[in-house]
Amino acid sequence: MARVIKTALVTAAAALALTGQAQARGGNYVFDGGSAKQRTQVRSALNASSFDWSLVPAQIKIHIAPVGQSSATRGEIWLDARLLNAGRFSWAMVQDEYAHQVDFYLFDAATRARLNALLGGKDWCYGVSGLSHHEYGCERFASTLVWSYWPTRNNAYRPGSKNAESAAMAPARFRALMQEIAGA
Repeated sequence: MARVIKTALVTAAAALALTGQAQARGGNYVFDGGSAKQRTQVRSALNASSFDWSLVPAQIKIHIAPVGQSSATRGEIWLDARLLNAGRFSWAMVQDEYAHQVDFYLFDAATRARLNALLGGKDWCYGVSGLSHHEYGCERFASTLVWSYWPTRNNAYRPGSKNAESAAMAPARFRALMQEIAGA
């Protein structure tokens, strides 16, 4: 009996030591900040998607704090802690910000230009100021990825019309394109 308890304690300690990092399809990331519940929301969000986040060839640092607006730069994601407290509603935003890592690490200028044209962007990613969010190809890409790989009524990015940012391309066509471009 003592051996069973010892084994359970060692297993639990190992699991706790690894809680800041996800493996395989869920991507490779570490957390900076956030409660255990908020970190669980991030893991759940990434695991809900059928996209293979591990294609991103880098460890991503995910900051969780009251930042107001979630955002991403190469290798880093900032998620608003209050948004994560909304539970499943936040999952699309988590996936969106990780989708930008796909862009940062897997795409070159030619791929971005091709995607921008196919998704109907006016500029790829904030090189032209004054455009609306939905006019940037990188935002259309991220939103379309979120919807294409997690097409459920629980997805906050579920398109409300054919003109919605996440409806820039039909999911099956987008997934085929991603298979061609990134092996996803």
